[in-house]
Amino acid sequence: MAGISLVVGLGNPGSEYEKTRHNAGFWFVDRLVAEASSRFSHESKFFGDVARAQLGGKRVLVLKPSTFMNKSGQAVASLSSYFGIAPSEVLVVHDELDLNPGSVRLKLGGGHGGHNGLRDIASHLGVKDFARIRVGIGHPGSSNKVLNYVLGRPSKGDSELIEEGFDRALQGLEAIVNGDFQKVMSGLNSI
Repeated sequence: MAGISLVVGLGNPGSEYEKTRHNAGFWFVDRLVAEASSRFSHESKFFGDVARAQLGGKRVLVLKPSTFMNKSGQAVASLSSYFGIAPSEVLVVHDELDLNPGSVRLKLGGGHGGHNGLRDIASHLGVKDFARIRVGIGHPGSSNKVLNYVLGRPSKGDSELIEEGFDRALQGLEAIVNGDFQKVMSGLNSI
């Protein structure tokens, strides 16, 4: 694969959602942009906040959609279309109920697994073959508790585990950007 030109963090806009588990994708790209000494600026034509970062010798766009999670595809499709970025060059970072806090997995393509942000992005791009970093947030144990759980704040311990997962994912990000997916997958996915 050619590598990554667009990194998208998923979350919901607004201060009431800022610290919730569902915004783990936003937390990740906030760290990425800060560590790259860049910053976000709101770009309404792309329905989100956009930053430009140098990673692995390559210029990469970073996007935080300002739409709600279930409408994330509008921002991703708009920006990728404008810059001629193929779906295979898109990396989406999102919260994952099926992984424990601290677990982070790199995945290439696949279904949406019930995640409304992924569902909408696949619908807008017309394909499922974009890369994902799945950030483990844990599961509440019962499907009828999921909504309140993802829209709730993680415990201090879980927050620390999630940040440790970010550390590992960020260490592999330059390799991902340059298309060395297998190296990163074997490292991240074995922990």
